[in-house]
Amino acid sequence: MGATDSTSDFRHPALLLIDLQRGFFADPGLTAWRQQITANCNRLAAAAARAGVPVISVRTVHKEDKSTWTLKMLEDGQGYLFEGTAKAGYLEELELAGAIEVVKRRDSAFWNTELTTLLLQRRASSLVLAGVATDTCIRATASDAFAANLPVAVATDACASSDPQAGRNALEYMSTQHRQKLMATEEIISLWTRQEERKCH
Repeated sequence: MGATDSTSDFRHPALLLIDLQRGFFADPGLTAWRQQITANCNRLAAAAARAGVPVISVRTVHKEDKSTWTLKMLEDGQGYLFEGTAKAGYLEELELAGAIEVVKRRDSAFWNTELTTLLLQRRASSLVLAGVATDTCIRATASDAFAANLPVAVATDACASSDPQAGRNALEYMSTQHRQKLMATEEIISLWTRQEERKCH
């Protein structure tokens, strides 16, 4: 997209909430993080709405007929997160009123989805990422954002991995290799608040 010249330009962000679904949080490694992640994602979504930042909720959904399955799923003969099932649905405590939904079939929210078009339509030239899992879907989405020249901030206290070390490694990679920002939820909300205040003066 070639949207910006700087890895720190977050004047026109969009918030991506990734895979906040019942099926993923059935994993014991993520269950422990559910309350913190959903609370911070709700805070981010509310702050984004106040600041006029687009909120995009990304959900993984597959078809039972195997037409959308990954190579690993096909090899194992086991699919998941099927259309219309409870596991594919959002966590009940999420507050997503007004969010735009993107359905994906792979780790990256960009792969074969309308995400790029949505960002262009809303003139969003940077991303804030939250959700699960840090070492898979967050990292894959961040990598494709880097390829599209979109600055990224990861809300580190609003994402998690079932493998904590893999999650930490992913964050380090995003920070060092792609110069993507690692920020707490409160830092991101404060940034949006300051931007709104400047617009009003």
